[in-house]
Amino acid sequence: MAAPDTLASRSLASVWHPCTQMKRHEADPPVAIARAQGPWLYGVDGQRYLDGISSWWVNLFGHGHPHIQAALTDQLARLDHVMLAGFTHAPVVELSERLAALTGLGHAFYGSDGASATEIALKMSAHYWRNQGQPAKSRFVGLAGGYHGETVGALAVTDIALFRQAYGPLVRLADTVPSPDARGAQPGESARDVALRAARALETWLAEHHATTAALILEPLVQCAAGMLMHDAEYLRQARALCDRYAVHLVADEIAVGFGRTGSMFAHQQAGMRPDFICLSKGLTGGTLALSAVLTTDDIYAAFYDDEVARGFLHSHSYTGNPLACRAALATLELFEQTDALARNARLARAIDAACAPLAAHPRVRHARRQGMIWAWDVHTTLPDFARRYHQHAMARGLLLRPIGHTLYAMPPYVLDDEAVQHLATAALAALDATLADEPATPAPAEERLP
Repeated sequence: MAAPDTLASRSLASVWHPCTQMKRHEADPPVAIARAQGPWLYGVDGQRYLDGISSWWVNLFGHGHPHIQAALTDQLARLDHVMLAGFTHAPVVELSERLAALTGLGHAFYGSDGASATEIALKMSAHYWRNQGQPAKSRFVGLAGGYHGETVGALAVTDIALFRQAYGPLVRLADTVPSPDARGAQPGESARDVALRAARALETWLAEHHATTAALILEPLVQCAAGMLMHDAEYLRQARALCDRYAVHLVADEIAVGFGRTGSMFAHQQAGMRPDFICLSKGLTGGTLALSAVLTTDDIYAAFYDDEVARGFLHSHSYTGNPLACRAALATLELFEQTDALARNARLARAIDAACAPLAAHPRVRHARRQGMIWAWDVHTTLPDFARRYHQHAMARGLLLRPIGHTLYAMPPYVLDDEAVQHLATAALAALDATLADEPATPAPAEERLP
């Protein structure tokens, strides 16, 4: 087995790591991981780390889950891949049926990742209006601080400057409306009041621009990459009604918040509404293989169903609906039923709340908040590189957490036992104190925000 420094140096010589300024690895090399089991990652040096962010929000039932492994082994012996253009197979059909039953939307269209799902939904929406004789409806609107991916089309509806500034000339920027972020409550306002105020701003915008707007895209309940901004479900109900009134599609980006992360199977379900499109990825395969899906209504599907080829949705990639990935997704959905995951998560969340109470009460923490299995704490600090420093201090304590700007957050797998819960809470608090001890006497400018 390669030594840690050897594998890290080989990686720096051959791999361009994502969402990373590579020069920083001169002082802080990547951590070489040899294996993973349950909520734990194990370095090649034997050091273990609690995966407090589910390896970028994808892992649900722990690493190396035997049920998912068995399904993949069985599928690999049957069918590894076949093109989905002109062919089909059991895993993609069964997964599409299961997702339709769970969401009330159908005709799943598959991609490889979250950004692909965003692009598929946006293209479908604009193409729908074109097929309906309304080609002017080709623009999009999203929430301030929204994040929907980093491909060129997805960047158009991503309102985080760091990700899109360099690519401005390539991007057809969408418009934004105020976020219903509950932290924006004015004196005497509730989270619901903030949601209603943001909905009124959306109404004003749609009244003026609906004739050229194809869709509103939003992350239901939690805007993750913006710093875990959380909002009341009333905003979703209002947005649904406004989109209906002004003939604008509603796209629910559940890439990060789907599959139990917010307490319900899908976040939009807490508002008792149904979007026109739902984008799924990340937890879809339990964190094992890359897969995304977009589901939509029968009405939208029917607008593409025609003798004319050009009216069809002509989008594809070679691995669309890969059988192995679909089988992993089916096994993941089976685990929700076998383990009564949503009910178990509710109990686990209460245990984490109790363990993390000292962190929430820390004098430098603001706006401690939780939605389902997502926690966030805003840290009052003058450190411009708080996120980087905190990450290092947490890793030194065997905990993987990566703050977004000055927001510390946790989004762990659903399989933490008592030891792991206590480790998460204790190490997170100790890392915060160690990071704040690095704070200079004079303030410095804010650093960029990386998830």
